[in-house]
Amino acid sequence: MKGKLIALLLLCSASLLAQPQNNTGALRIAKLKYNGGGDWYANKTALPNLIEFCNRNLGMQLAPQEDVIEVGNPELFLYPYVYLTGHGNVVFSEAEAENLRNYLIAGGFLHIDDNYGLDPFIRLEMKKVFPNLDFVELPFDHPIYQQRFTFSEGLPKVHEHDSKPPQGFGIMYQGRLVCFYSYESDLGNGWEDRRVYNDPEEIRQQALRMGANIIAFAFTQN
Repeated sequence: MKGKLIALLLLCSASLLAQPQNNTGALRIAKLKYNGGGDWYANKTALPNLIEFCNRNLGMQLAPQEDVIEVGNPELFLYPYVYLTGHGNVVFSEAEAENLRNYLIAGGFLHIDDNYGLDPFIRLEMKKVFPNLDFVELPFDHPIYQQRFTFSEGLPKVHEHDSKPPQGFGIMYQGRLVCFYSYESDLGNGWEDRRVYNDPEEIRQQALRMGANIIAFAFTQN
């Protein structure tokens, strides 16, 4: 299974720059389903909109709808990028934490997107995944902010909650960014259909551009 992930990552890297527009192809990303009662299913229109943006602006070949994958499912290894969001409780069993750890070590990439209220739960659960590693704030010159679109001041702010600045945290494993955590930004809300939050179009575009950077980074980093 790990070999399949490596092969898929190589295919993603080769296809990123020059694929025909609007060709959905067979590459797939997934939303992570977890236990604990939190709304893992939040932001229903977010990933399809981000996928469409990536296909149109980056020439990618992503399937138009994301898959749903449970944390402990061995098929997690088939996805080069998985997205976790929600407002509430998250619980990983020991087996789920091990599966997620093996996936990330093997070359996978997890994007955690705080949808307000996720922070105290996800930090505890990620300690099950990597007991000896901590989230570190990424500098604004990190490559994840310098992909197709440049964010010289880090994450954009989509929605205001606690008057805190948006922050991008990462978990590094042997020098590789395996998990990116967008905090106090509400990126996923910015990816939603405009009718959902009625955000200004420029805010939505900034969120989509940053999301595209994350996808591009996940598919091409060494």
